[in-house]
Amino acid sequence: MSETTVMDDPAVQAAAQILVSHWQAGTRIPALPERCRPRSRGEGYAIQRAVQALSGQALFGWKIAATSSAGQTHIGVDGPLAGRVLSNRVRQSRARLSCDANFMRVAEPEFAFRMAHDLPPRRQPYLVPEVLEAVGSLHPAIEVPDSRYQDFAHVGAAQLIADNACAHYFVLGEATEAHWRELDLVAHAVRAEVEGRYRRDGRGENVLGDPRAALAWLVNELSALGETLGAGQVVTTGTCMTPLEIQPGDHVLADFGVLGHVQVVFDE
Repeated sequence: MSETTVMDDPAVQAAAQILVSHWQAGTRIPALPERCRPRSRGEGYAIQRAVQALSGQALFGWKIAATSSAGQTHIGVDGPLAGRVLSNRVRQSRARLSCDANFMRVAEPEFAFRMAHDLPPRRQPYLVPEVLEAVGSLHPAIEVPDSRYQDFAHVGAAQLIADNACAHYFVLGEATEAHWRELDLVAHAVRAEVEGRYRRDGRGENVLGDPRAALAWLVNELSALGETLGAGQVVTTGTCMTPLEIQPGDHVLADFGVLGHVQVVFDE
């Protein structure tokens, strides 16, 4: 559950304008100014909502940051955070991206779910089985996060949430044709290769113990905020391995076995 926001609207709008301006310019700040710095998760989400409104972009879906211990260490938090995936930041597999202005310089292989039905806010928590009933398809994906903060590992959860939980680019693979509902996603292995440099292995259990549990966490986080997870929206559930360090010229391939694969190239 997220705390109720107590920031007034001018402070929320001021914080959102600062973050949007730096996102568009590819520049960084040490932290939000004291006058508009969020002190709770609820205040962070209020700013995040304003960031989307100011961006003028449609909501493609949602991301979950810090669902693995490696991801939590990477951004300095002790639990997951929800962020918005904006439509102009979505690419298909084999996309080419620049990482010149990317401060984090990592790529994260993730299990992503496209919803077939709405899950609106309600009092009682959603359980994993009913959340899965609302899913239409499962996709391999790669998130390419970034932060508007110079020292993102020390600004805290509220400011990271305000900054869209480090959302930046999202690469979506094709919907799997495998019978994924019958698979053990906890034990499911994922292998990623940064071509010509190194390989790294991951598993579904690294995503809050189970990517399906991570999806249910996101639904309940949104429900507490009064947000509906809508039909057609995609949820990417967080990295299933230690984030992949990237540099210009890298070709990243994430192989999800029978679930398919997804790749992205970072231009020289």
